[in-house]
Amino acid sequence: MPLQFNPVKLFAGTGTKDLAIRIAEQYGKPLGVVTLNKFSDGEFQPSYDETVRGCDVFLIQSTYQPSDNLMELLLMVDAAKRASAHYITAVVPYYGLARQDRKDKPRVAIGAKLVANLLKSAGIHRIMTMDLHAAQIQGFFDIPVDHLDGSVIFVPYIKSLNLENLIIASPDMGGSYRARAFAKFFNAEVVICDKRRKRANEIESMSIIGDVVGKDVVLIDDICDTAGTLAKAAALIMEKGASSVRAVCTHPVLSGKAYETVANSMLTELIVTDTIPLKEESEKIRVLTTAPLFAKAIANVNEHGSISDLFTV
Repeated sequence: MPLQFNPVKLFAGTGTKDLAIRIAEQYGKPLGVVTLNKFSDGEFQPSYDETVRGCDVFLIQSTYQPSDNLMELLLMVDAAKRASAHYITAVVPYYGLARQDRKDKPRVAIGAKLVANLLKSAGIHRIMTMDLHAAQIQGFFDIPVDHLDGSVIFVPYIKSLNLENLIIASPDMGGSYRARAFAKFFNAEVVICDKRRKRANEIESMSIIGDVVGKDVVLIDDICDTAGTLAKAAALIMEKGASSVRAVCTHPVLSGKAYETVANSMLTELIVTDTIPLKEESEKIRVLTTAPLFAKAIANVNEHGSISDLFTV
């Protein structure tokens, strides 16, 4: 039997509407119309203004600030399921609560697993995301997970800089695997910043494992939250004799005084994607779009094509 291709409809939550518009443009069809009705007490209710019956529905929403954006996505999933959508894919460029992926101390929640359970219970058939904080979070789902790799976007940009003495760095021990995978594209060496934390978002001390003298250093991380780790790592790297230091971070959470921290840091630039919209402009922050990659992934899912083809730089 020939493969069946159901009508595709793309919808956006309010959290990443601009990215969703770019994805839709790359895909070649407009976003569907969804209305978010708000009540005076803060409650909200999304409703589709067009039929989704029998359609393959892709719901685009990053879940940063999860109390609103995650809840909105869950309600959109439930509404699509109750409206008889054929297949529902949650396109979650930034998967919020991913840092809560294990019990690292007694009596804490595993938020990443809870979110997986919520999305599955709401009615999704598939999830598409990018650069999870830990790749094994995919195992929290009992449905297909398309885990896209941001290196496909970052590597061409880094190559275009023509850095003479490139070396890749991880801002902490936990990110060493990510840094090594990135370094393979350049046949470059890896150095590691060993940090000790007092508590979340507060660093007690940091040291560098490896030689950075005369090197053009590129720090690799998945999330930039307060930017404190990157700023401290950049200062230490320059102090140790590096020629330059940049940072590549997929998800620009950039909370608190992050923009000020980046502006005052030794970083030449912070390279991020548009999985989370920036709150303000910054001369040091360069944004690369994920829209073509997500659009292609959506097309491949709908046409029963290979996702692995999208991991080729």
